[in-house]
Amino acid sequence: MRREARGRREPRGLRRESPPACCLPPTAFFYRLLPIAYCLLPVFLLSCESELIRQREELIRRQQEEIARLKQESAEMAAAQQREEQKREDCNRAFRDFEKAQAVKKPGEAVTLYRQGLRICPDDDVAHYELGKILQEMGQTQEAQMEFEAALKINPDFRDARRQLEALQRR
Repeated sequence: MRREARGRREPRGLRRESPPACCLPPTAFFYRLLPIAYCLLPVFLLSCESELIRQREELIRRQQEEIARLKQESAEMAAAQQREEQKREDCNRAFRDFEKAQAVKKPGEAVTLYRQGLRICPDDDVAHYELGKILQEMGQTQEAQMEFEAALKINPDFRDARRQLEALQRR
C-alpha cells in the first residue's frame, strides 16, 4: 500500500530522461527548437509587420504634408493670378482716362484725367511721364519733378523721363 501512495514508479532502466542538448544529434536538437520557433515566429512577423506599418504611416504623413504644401502654393498662385487680372482690368480702365487726357486741349483737364487714371493704375510709368510733361508746361516744376521721379522708380531705364528730370534739376 505504501507503494501506491507514493505513486507509480518505473524501474530505473525504463525511466525517460532526455539527454542534454549538447549530446543530441543535430536534427533532434533542431526538432526540440521547432516548437519554440513556432511560438516566436508570430512575434517576429508582428514586429516586422509593425515596422512596415510604421514606415508606411511615415510615408503617408510626408505625402499628406506635401499635398497640403502644394494646395497652399496653388491657392497662393490663384490669388496672385486673380490680383494680377484685377490690376490688368483696372489699368485698362485707367488707359481710357489717359487717352482722354491726351485728346483734351486744356492742360487742367488733362492733369485731372491723368491723376484719375493714376489712382486706378499707379504703376504706369508713361502716364507719370506724360503728367509730368503737362505739369512742367503749366509751370508746376516741383510736381512735374515728382512725376518724372515716379516714372523712373517704376522704370529706371526710361530715358525720356530721365532727360526731363535732369533738365528740371539744372534749372
